[in-house]
Amino acid sequence: MQTIAVRQLRNRSAFGSEDREIAALARALGHPARVAILRHLTRRGECVCGQLVDRLPLAQATVSQHLKVLKDAGLIEGEVEGPRVCYCVRPESLRRLRTLLGDL
Repeated sequence: MQTIAVRQLRNRSAFGSEDREIAALARALGHPARVAILRHLTRRGECVCGQLVDRLPLAQATVSQHLKVLKDAGLIEGEVEGPRVCYCVRPESLRRLRTLLGDL
């Protein structure tokens, strides 16, 4: 009988790196709020978290959590400006996402 860890390791190696990369990015975009945040940042160029809170029907803590997911996936980056963080899209990550999805 195989352990769960052995099966998970075999399953991971059964899929190509691009498939795993698409899956990770899809998980990051798997909530409509995160899609809306990414769309807003793409159109606006950059934005402070408080501005996003004003545009979305979500609490500040919820917006911050969604921003963290997008940042951890490498889709956005944040720069501290005093007591606030200014977020922007990482253009190279969006280009990579477009390429990966286009290759499907």
